[in-house]
Amino acid sequence: MLNGKIVIITGATSGIGKETALGLAKLSATIIITTRDDNRGNEIKNEIIQTTDNKNIGVFHCDLASFESIRNFCRKFKTKYHQLHVLINYVGTWHFKRRESKDGIENIFATNYLAPFLMTSLLLDVIQKSKPARIINLTSGLHYGTINFDDIEFKHNFSGMKAYSQSKLAIILFTRLLAKKLEGKGVTVNCVNPGMSKTNLGRDAGTFSRNMFKILGKDPKKGAETSIYLASSKEVENITGEYFVKKKIKKLSKEFLNMEVAKKLWNISTKYVKL
Repeated sequence: MLNGKIVIITGATSGIGKETALGLAKLSATIIITTRDDNRGNEIKNEIIQTTDNKNIGVFHCDLASFESIRNFCRKFKTKYHQLHVLINYVGTWHFKRRESKDGIENIFATNYLAPFLMTSLLLDVIQKSKPARIINLTSGLHYGTINFDDIEFKHNFSGMKAYSQSKLAIILFTRLLAKKLEGKGVTVNCVNPGMSKTNLGRDAGTFSRNMFKILGKDPKKGAETSIYLASSKEVENITGEYFVKKKIKKLSKEFLNMEVAKKLWNISTKYVKL
């Protein structure tokens, strides 16, 4: 049970994030969800309360495509709460055509990777004070390729698939390096591949991708099981820096474990988000 534990979940207004919020609310956690649409956020809050009978649900405005909005959310959260036991970075996006975030950065890279990098960094002090604590990052089975340091925002020859794959590889590298930095400090950091689910992720990725999610995607409730497990199970309380699929650790290829690449990416990321 997570009775009294405080959990932040980004991307919890639909799909797997929403099912994760519902699952953890049933375990008596205090659930904090972020939303760009306040009305939608309050609808989900009421749905969680009615479904789980857990009234400890908070909603904060936060646009993950805006560094200023992320900073404002973290300030407001710390004003109201002084502990954070679980942070689940679950927001994700995928576009067919190149877009830019509020900060003028390629939006897939900004939202899928830089947003969780910044939010985790800003909340790390309160997370460490709340130990034992857990950080869970969303990745994907589509994390192939390399970090394109020569054109990390794909300003030339943009490909939504390549940008998405890079963002998910970046999350894995961030997870592993952060886990090393936090060794022995009472905070675990893992990433989860929930598999393809019937979510809104493919809505802007073109007709083919949209249909793939509809046809091949599994029930989001099934996709949320591993995140709920990582957030609540005693079995994983001392496991860190791993990649989970279906509640099990899956070994990664060596090219995805290169800590020199992870360090280079980390340094670039701190400049992007002005830490």
